[in-house]
Amino acid sequence: MNRSSWTAAGLACAGVLLLGACGDGDSGDKAAGTATPTPTPSSTVKDFGCLAGKQLKGSVTFKDTEGNDVDGYETGTGSTAVVLSHMRGTDVCSWVPGADELAGDGYRVLAVDSSGSEVPEIEGATARLRAHGAKKVILMGASKGGTSSLVAASTIKPKVAAVVSISGPGLYDSMDATEAVPKLTMPVLFVAANGDGQFADDAKEMDKLAKKSRGEKLEMVSGAAHGNDILNSQPTVWADVKAFLAKYR
Repeated sequence: MNRSSWTAAGLACAGVLLLGACGDGDSGDKAAGTATPTPTPSSTVKDFGCLAGKQLKGSVTFKDTEGNDVDGYETGTGSTAVVLSHMRGTDVCSWVPGADELAGDGYRVLAVDSSGSEVPEIEGATARLRAHGAKKVILMGASKGGTSSLVAASTIKPKVAAVVSISGPGLYDSMDATEAVPKLTMPVLFVAANGDGQFADDAKEMDKLAKKSRGEKLEMVSGAAHGNDILNSQPTVWADVKAFLAKYR
């Protein structure tokens, strides 16, 4: 993954811009003989502050499993899909470069713009991808997105093909990955930086808890980067993650 692309996406996360076109409405009484313009339906596309050009076609809204609207960025085709979940303090833009690269590798990808119902959002994203033809689904998230991916993997039926947690804490709000991980039988990859304090400790703990996982792997990397920042600063880690995905696609 090109480091500058990840960094640019991260900087773009702060803004959300609504692009829309509104048709002319009836402004009151018309002069005799003046035709009334036909109203044009308004349309709104979210660019999240980072989508442009053809990417805008990937701006989607779907339902989570609690019936709430969730926005996201969907791209790519193929029978194996990847659901991407972002870390706290960022939005879907943090995963857009990765989503595009995975799409180029032949995956169908849906990056979720979380609005706070993390597990239901991932469940809804998985259902959408399966409804659109995905035979296998892999979950991947950074920080709280890693926690929610691990928890969602314990609830989604049929089971997902694999899970990747990058700096995911064992506990986040009401989500308890330490309770979910022992139930997981699919391959799980934990990635964390050795200098990332409790997040590093949690990755090691969950690695020990993943006894039922077939293909479980722990990758501790140098430094103290967190979540997507690991992928920004260490492109070889992104290559390792992609190799893991390819193994279970």
